[in-house]
Amino acid sequence: MAAATTEPLERLEQALRAGPDTPRKRMLIIVNPYATTVSDRLKNLVVYALRGSYNVEAVEAESRDHATALCREAAREHYDVVVAFGGDGTVNEAANGLTGSNTPLSCLPGGRTNVYCRMLGIPIDVVDATEHLLRLSDDWRPRKVDVGRVNDRHFLFSAGVGLDGRVVERVDAHPRLKARVGEWYYTAVAVRTFSRHYLLHPPRLEASLGDDRVTGVTAVVQNGDPYTFFGNRPVHIGEGATLDSGTLSGVVLERAGPLDIPTVAWRALSARARLGRHRHVTAFSGLKELTVRSSDERPLPLQVDGDYIGEAEAAAFAVLPSALLVVS
Repeated sequence: MAAATTEPLERLEQALRAGPDTPRKRMLIIVNPYATTVSDRLKNLVVYALRGSYNVEAVEAESRDHATALCREAAREHYDVVVAFGGDGTVNEAANGLTGSNTPLSCLPGGRTNVYCRMLGIPIDVVDATEHLLRLSDDWRPRKVDVGRVNDRHFLFSAGVGLDGRVVERVDAHPRLKARVGEWYYTAVAVRTFSRHYLLHPPRLEASLGDDRVTGVTAVVQNGDPYTFFGNRPVHIGEGATLDSGTLSGVVLERAGPLDIPTVAWRALSARARLGRHRHVTAFSGLKELTVRSSDERPLPLQVDGDYIGEAEAAAFAVLPSALLVVS
């Protein structure tokens, strides 16, 4: 057990010793101090290892949206890269501060799922990811990717309205359980939320998809694929959008009956079955924008990249092509 614990620390110490003598690019690392997947010692060693190849400053995000403010300041100061060290929520906040700037974003996995790290091709083991960033210093090729937007908030890969947003709200209310149990806690909360609030007289919404109008109980909008991961299994919801397609894809779940949810979940997790072919699901792709509104005057819960952001009467979605620089 002791050997398994010390091995990643020794690897990082070796990476630190192997780094060049002269730091090059300026790197700001924004650390989420509440990320629980690594120890404080490992976080510190990650920073020290990266200082072998970069001129590094590390700061902690102290409150909600603090990472966004830090990134805006980093862009004004012309940092060469900002690294978000945390979960997808931390990465989302960082992207909201860097979108439209010339400062690239990268990330280190510190959350439970680390969807965006995986989408960018960054390893989800923090030691492997650190070594990956060290190698990038000699192969520096920032690239542009699309960003989604809902109302005044950007998202990197997915956003949800309705049942999806309500489930994320409940999950976010218990961060320790979210970190400890992960996707199984999300599943339990989804079942409980559906049973209590969506089985009878659920809140309804209407999605304007180009010339089409679709009513339902939840809408998922994606800027890339997959929607998330269940363990190591990708969860595919919408089809067609990629990080550089310039389009949005997703689905509208038209109803949530007791027989619908199990078959929807099975299709979402299946490697072969497509969720868009479910008889109570309307799939869409190739859209530049869309709007989702409450159809019964009840406000709609919203989530972006797995974080709850509040309620709104309407959610206006759009894609911002090539709006964010990333290094991966």
